[in-house]
Amino acid sequence: MSILSEPHFHNEKAAIERLEAIVWPTGPVCPHCGGLDRITPVKGGRPGLRRCGDCKKQFTCKVGTVFESSHIPLHKWFQAAHLLASSKKGISAHQMHRTLKVTYKTAWFMCHRLREAMRDGELAPMGGNGNVVEIDETFFGHVKGEPKRRGTGHKHVVLSLIERGGKARSFHVEGTRIADIAPIVRANLKREATMNTDEATYYREVGRDFARHDSVNHKQEEYVRYTKEELPSGEPYTIHTNTAENYYSIFKRGMTGVYQHCSEKHLHRYLAEFDFRYSNRAALGVDDGERATKALKGIQGKRLT
Repeated sequence: MSILSEPHFHNEKAAIERLEAIVWPTGPVCPHCGGLDRITPVKGGRPGLRRCGDCKKQFTCKVGTVFESSHIPLHKWFQAAHLLASSKKGISAHQMHRTLKVTYKTAWFMCHRLREAMRDGELAPMGGNGNVVEIDETFFGHVKGEPKRRGTGHKHVVLSLIERGGKARSFHVEGTRIADIAPIVRANLKREATMNTDEATYYREVGRDFARHDSVNHKQEEYVRYTKEELPSGEPYTIHTNTAENYYSIFKRGMTGVYQHCSEKHLHRYLAEFDFRYSNRAALGVDDGERATKALKGIQGKRLT
């Protein structure tokens, strides 16, 4: 039986019940006043409609989420979330509109709402216990108004911090100057972290702020350097940025092969999508269904208009 045969993918009442379990794991909460006790179902109302006895207002589990005021059936939202979360390189809005039988404009907006739900906004520094964090940058797309020329001066700069065996965190930055990169690295890494980068000179200064900074020289075709040391976890310590390169491989294949075009205005949301899937990958024990559920847990407080 296909996973898309589950009731919440086809039945609106089942979808509402599923969303309530995600948004209200301990029971209904009034989004208007925060009341918990005097909440009752509205008889004869649409599925999931409730009334708060404290503030006398009606609400559903969609209020205050990216689904608020949406006329799209909730079970189609669940289908879209599963498709976006389970497609390793993403799924285009055109493909979504053909699959869900909604307009392209609707599919495009659905995808952006779900990307916003995937953006966790986590601020906890990475690299605790001396873990290795690989830092690298890549160049993508075309900056509007910049003439196309040789090199990377006309492209967007993406900086990524990838913790080995852990999460990814990516940023759209202005350039590759120390002033662009150092504040982000300092704000997102713990001081005991081990930094691995390439030979770029702008990493040298910021690397002094952390317990250890090692680099490989790609210009001299050095991609991996083995040591006889061990990490605090007991694993052998190997110096490279191949994890970050692999992340960029998936990111670029998705952006050029699936999405094809991305404006600067929305680049941060696409980065959030790829970060989310990487940080909740199968290698960390998260399957497609769990990944979609995790995405839906991020819908609260992120209403888009």
